[in-house]
Amino acid sequence: ASAAIKRYVELGNALNATALNAIGTSYVCLLNATELKAIDPPSLKLASLDPSACSQETKNLLYQKAKEAFSDQHHLPAYYELILPYLGGAPAADLKVLSKDDVNMNMSTFVTLRRDSLMRLTPAEVQGLLGLNLPDLGQWHNRAPVRDWIALQRQSELDELHIGLTGGTQEGYINLVTPKFPVLSSAPLGTVAMAFHLLPALLLSFLMVSILS
Repeated sequence: ASAAIKRYVELGNALNATALNAIGTSYVCLLNATELKAIDPPSLKLASLDPSACSQETKNLLYQKAKEAFSDQHHLPAYYELILPYLGGAPAADLKVLSKDDVNMNMSTFVTLRRDSLMRLTPAEVQGLLGLNLPDLGQWHNRAPVRDWIALQRQSELDELHIGLTGGTQEGYINLVTPKFPVLSSAPLGTVAMAFHLLPALLLSFLMVSILS
């Protein structure tokens, strides 16, 4: 199938609606970056594709094509349903805009969003995306990617959702990722212990100097 698609394009044929429907969901993931970029955006209006099983790169490229294809309907209620199959490639900025449109996204769509995009959403923006489906978020609180998203949020902002989410960052604390480096054998344990003991004081001094300057 991949060879047939490649040969079709090499012969100068366009990836129009007819070609895309022939390729269909079964083979859309076989399209390489060059072929995806050759798609005429308006053809997506007449094609029925589901790239959910494709690579992230394919999802990203198809989302951009779909966004261009449906740009003239961006402010209409139907826009969400049109762009829905391609949201797995949406950047965070576009999801933030979508969160203001009362789209009532379901959880099956939410958990398949681009991970890097999802992690940039605030609790208020997630509430805007999910709308009436917000209570379903609580059922995912111990599962990825929701669990990882919760860990990046302020607990006080999670509390404002009133669905019982816990595990966020408390006020005055910062979540740190500990690098997995081997302990330097040349550093005496006493020196290391003293460094950690003095760390809070050093950080406080640094902040005071920054504020005063």
